[in-house]
Amino acid sequence: MENANQLKFTPDVFGYPLLFVMSIWIVFWFESRFGVNFNKFGVYPRNIEGLRGIIFSPFIHGSLKHLFNNSIPLFVLSSALFYFYRNIRWKVLIFGLLLTGIATWIIGRESLHIGASGVVYMLAAFLFFKGIFSKQFQLTALALAVVFLYGGLLWYVFPVNPEISWEGHLSGFLVGLVFSFIFKTNPIQNKKYEWEKEDYNPDDDPFLKQFDENGNFIELPKEVVEETIENEKPVEQITKRVKIVYTFKKNSDSISDEN
Repeated sequence: MENANQLKFTPDVFGYPLLFVMSIWIVFWFESRFGVNFNKFGVYPRNIEGLRGIIFSPFIHGSLKHLFNNSIPLFVLSSALFYFYRNIRWKVLIFGLLLTGIATWIIGRESLHIGASGVVYMLAAFLFFKGIFSKQFQLTALALAVVFLYGGLLWYVFPVNPEISWEGHLSGFLVGLVFSFIFKTNPIQNKKYEWEKEDYNPDDDPFLKQFDENGNFIELPKEVVEETIENEKPVEQITKRVKIVYTFKKNSDSISDEN
């Protein structure tokens, strides 16, 4: 039976993130093609009508540059989420999107906040902190990769540019940090060695048998060593010995020549 926690690649690892990014591009194309503006559907803090932006704002972007800057990290980070955190990926993505929008609605300036950058910050923070807290080398390596690729995003959780919704960035960052504590289960099962198993008995270990109680090496009798090696050999590697007997018989021509 296949381990449910085993990392494996399936088409949906790239499929759903690509569909998410494509939907954002389709919305932008529709705005450009038909001359409409969906900015009014963004998050407007502390306004009842602005609550609709919690769902719609990640799909709305003000410019091609804004859209392009969000598309690549959104695809990369969501693909990493779908691959390494298969069991909780939808919870992180959907609830993270909603909570990021709600937090932006609470703490944001009285202006329209649009774009998927809040979701990007949520994913980056979750992948980083969860990887560090997990103490598993695969997830820790992922966390370091996130820092290497997108560590510069940290500056934009502060009001360094009045045209950038740093409140959305900060909201996503905090939501990702909180999620790293809430989702405590690790997606990858730790491998246990023989000596880490509960039924491990040191007296039956063929390697430890070669040392006394003081840790000194002792030479085992040849018979014991051969028996230990034979017991460790898998059944499929044991070969049968076949004995071949040769006999010599003179032919009739040789007999007649000698006579």
